[in-house]
Formats: sequence, structure tokens, C-alpha cells
Amino acid sequence: MAPLLLQLAVIGAALAAVALILISFVAFITATEMPHLHRHEDEKFFLNARVQREALPSIRDSPTKQLSVVVPSYNEEKRLPVMMDEALGYLEERQKQDPTFTYEVIVVDDGSKDETSKGVFSSRGEKILMADADGATKFPDIEKLEKGLNDLQPWPDQMAIACGSRAHLEKQSIAQRSYFRTLLMYGFHFLVWFLCVKGIRDTQCGFKLLTREAASRTFSSLHIERWAFDVELLYIAQFFKIPIAEIAVNWTEIEGSKLVPFWSWLQMGKDLLLIRLRYLTGAWRLEQTRKVN
Repeated sequence: MAPLLLQLAVIGAALAAVALILISFVAFITATEMPHLHRHEDEKFFLNARVQREALPSIRDSPTKQLSVVVPSYNEEKRLPVMMDEALGYLEERQKQDPTFTYEVIVVDDGSKDETSKGVFSSRGEKILMADADGATKFPDIEKLEKGLNDLQPWPDQMAIACGSRAHLEKQSIAQRSYFRTLLMYGFHFLVWFLCVKGIRDTQCGFKLLTREAASRTFSSLHIERWAFDVELLYIAQFFKIPIAEIAVNWTEIEGSKLVPFWSWLQMGKDLLLIRLRYLTGAWRLEQTRKVN
């Protein structure tokens, strides 16, 4: 009996090794290059406050604002106005209290990673805030992220990231979720930790504050275009040893999510595996700089 079990174990291990090699091979040959962020001619200009045509700035220019808020939006006609009212109300009040405070809000009309990257690359802020259009995170919590960034100083090469986190709400969310969704959540968290990002409990909160230099370094290296792009962004940040602070923020579930629990998480699980394998096999390589047209 023992020799038979040993043989079965050897066969199982061999099949697992073959499967891993095949998956790695498929991941390598199907790897896509970083999308070329080419702008059409009409995307290279915008109308300023005086309704004059002005060339879009570049993240490689010197900053002219203190804060850029980038809001990825896709079919958010119901939720975006509420979020914008809160954000602009806060920003305008902050500017009244501190006239030296300057900001801009960039709404990306396609929530894909490519278009979001274009928004980041066109920002003029010293710091860049990624904020979801659903308004699930209270906008004044940006002050918590700013404090988290400051606590990371001195910043190596002026790079640092503060991530909003809902990890402190985990027990409450488990009480409100089905066992199946809770199992999916724990499975996703394990895969994130095992394959890509260590030390960050909540990679998916859409409220992240980056220094200009950190945004340029991380967004210029992104490949993933779907929900898991937050994980790749933090994977890249940890590769470059960019300091990251995880900051608890207020968060409320907002109806209208585009995330379909099972299928979206299945897609994210696949993306996590591909992130790991494609960097491991050299199909994707991290570059110091990337040209943006």
C-alpha cells in the first residue's frame, strides 16, 4: 500500500509540475506589451477656464497644482454627480480657508486602465489622488492619506503612496455577506498575499494618494487593464521599494457597482496569477521610464 501511495504522490507532483510549466508557457506567449498610450490629436488639448484651447500637460512637467484628483468613470451618470458635489464642496472650502491651496479634478470618461493612466499622465499636481466615482469613501479622508504620506518622510526619490483601507471594517462586512462571498473574499486576499503584494490588507480600495514621482514610476509600468490593476500598481511599488502607508478610511457600500462577485473575482484571480507568472518568466519587465505621447 505504501509504495502505491508513494507512486501516486510522485505522479501527482509530476502532473502539478507539468501543469505549472504549461501555465507559465501560456502566460509567457500570451503576454501583451504595455499599451502604448497614444493620444489622438483632439486628445492633446483641452478647453481651459477661459474656454481657450490649451495643450494638455504632462506628468513629467513641473507641477503647477498642489493636488490632482483623478476620477475613473464608466457609466457613472447616477453616482458621479453625488461624489463630485462632495469632492468639490470639500476642495472649494479648503481653498477658502487656505488661498494658497490649488487643485484640479480630472474625470476620466472611460474607467479602463489605459484611459485612467492618461488622466494621471496629464495631471499637474504635486500629489495625485485616485478616487472612485461611486463616492464610497468620504472625500475629507484625503487628510488622513496626506498625514500618512507625510509620516513616510523622507521619501526616497520623492516617491511614496498612501492607500485608503477598509480592512478595519472586515468583521462588519463579513456579518453582512453570505458565506460564499466571504469565502471568495478570503480566497482573493490569500492570492494577493501569496502571489503579488505583502503587507497591504486592502489593495482594492479606490482611494489612493501618490506623490507625483510615485505616480509616474508606477503608472508608466502597468499592464493589467481590469479590476486587478490596483494589485499590479502596488506590486510595482514594492518592487521599486516605494514606501506605502495603509490608512483606515470611512467607507460606505454604494449601490450600482459594476463588480459581479463570482465572475469578477474569478477574473481577478486569473489576473493575479498572470501578474506573478509574467514577471517571473520575464514576459513583463519593469522599466525605469516610459515614453508617453
